[in-house]
Amino acid sequence: MTERASQRNPWLVLACFLGVVAVVAVVGALAATSSKEVYARLELPSWAPPASLFGPVWTVLYVTIAVSGWLYWRTDGETRGFAAYGIGLLANLLWTPLFFEGGAATAALVDIAVLDVVVVVTIVLFARRSKAAAALLVPYLAWILYATALNTAIVALG
Repeated sequence: MTERASQRNPWLVLACFLGVVAVVAVVGALAATSSKEVYARLELPSWAPPASLFGPVWTVLYVTIAVSGWLYWRTDGETRGFAAYGIGLLANLLWTPLFFEGGAATAALVDIAVLDVVVVVTIVLFARRSKAAAALLVPYLAWILYATALNTAIVALG
């Protein structure tokens, strides 16, 4: 742990990371109150997951995203890494309202494509200081790439 990081209670900072990511999750959940109905009405590809899979997967991913940010912070992470992390959280936050409440699957596709790039950039930046922080984002990247493919298929089928 660096000098700057050691001046703050690391558990309090972890709680802050969990809190910020929880806000993203809650906003997404609030924007997805009708998501099961919307998802059921969509023309989906054969490889689309059941709606019941999304909640558990996102719960695990949000925890790993928060812990990743915290691990990066513990290395006295650079501003660029935190900027990418924050932009990624914002893009993540926007996707659900765009797709489910806004009915804007094409705009959501643009958003998630940006998210894909931002998460790759974040992984690269985090890896310079913490391999663990970067590794924790890899399952997230895999899931959003899958979600990008699904969003693309929904736009194509719709």
